[in-house]
Amino acid sequence: MSHVAIIDYGMGNLRSVAKAIEHVAPGRQVVVTSEPAVVAAAERVVFPGQGAMPDCMRELDRRGLRQVVKDAAASKPFLGICIGQQMLFEHSEEGDVAGLGILPGRVVRFPAADMVAADGSRLKVPHMGWNEVHQSRPHAMWEGIPDGERFYFVHSYFVVPSEPALLAAETGYGLRFTSAVARDNIFAMQCHPEKSAQAGLRLLSNFISWMP
Repeated sequence: MSHVAIIDYGMGNLRSVAKAIEHVAPGRQVVVTSEPAVVAAAERVVFPGQGAMPDCMRELDRRGLRQVVKDAAASKPFLGICIGQQMLFEHSEEGDVAGLGILPGRVVRFPAADMVAADGSRLKVPHMGWNEVHQSRPHAMWEGIPDGERFYFVHSYFVVPSEPALLAAETGYGLRFTSAVARDNIFAMQCHPEKSAQAGLRLLSNFISWMP
């Protein structure tokens, strides 16, 4: 049985992602790797990340991982998490940097003018903590996860897809932002399933069995 590759480009919460997947897929080989050949040979690929977009893109290129990420996103079950979602898009306001251009759209910062709660108080950026994820359409990755389930977020930027069909979920924080996208064999979300208790574990379990 082929392995699940978690791409290591020097950024991100890799160990907790690996432990969460090992928990939901006992006996499955889970490999944290920065080796392009190991990613290329994987059955499934997870592209996680934390940190600033310019640093992440620079490290991805420094390790020679750009092309193998693009190849994996074109050919096998592929899960993007947090910055790993943002990097799939064309451009980010964070550092005015180009992304991988796998998905059409851009990454923007939470606009200060919209950071107001219902009671009139100011909302903090980064958006940090638990928030509801409202599913935009049925998808195999949502199986067993109620609409509006809460997931854990830590971010100051979010994706704005230029194709409405990419939208898989939205979340409210001052405004409604895209919190998950999906196309063909790609599913990517802004929140951290590895930090999201049972809902996150269920999503990772769905990924292991997903046959797009």
